[in-house]
Amino acid sequence: MAKTFRPSNREASILSKIESSREHNRRRAISRLRDMKEPLANAVAMKLVETGLVETTNKNVLEEQILICFDTLCYADDFDVDFLIAPIRNLVSQPNIISLYTTAFVIEKLINHKVIVDIFGSDQDIYICIHEQVAKHLN
Repeated sequence: MAKTFRPSNREASILSKIESSREHNRRRAISRLRDMKEPLANAVAMKLVETGLVETTNKNVLEEQILICFDTLCYADDFDVDFLIAPIRNLVSQPNIISLYTTAFVIEKLINHKVIVDIFGSDQDIYICIHEQVAKHLN
């Protein structure tokens, strides 16, 4: 007969605190994003083009698309965010929600945009490039 696992109150309390701290960090990052959307979108678009990860015919449209991504993230519910980031959720050990969502947006949606010629590099290269700018602007 299989043993039934019943977490004690202490274990449940610790798990609850971990989960609530993750949610708090997620909400705090998104609230910071609301104040810094335009400069961050400009920096991310510029860095993606400078590093050669994204080849585009119009950098301004790329910036507008990233701004749309940020707007969507600010007002999306948890299910929509989790659905978009699901394929790359395990890309890094402790991902930033903004960097991860933007990376998923670039990989899955932006690649089909008419001004994007091609996207180069691995998913992790794109995440690192985006995360550098997010960390610089939001921390």
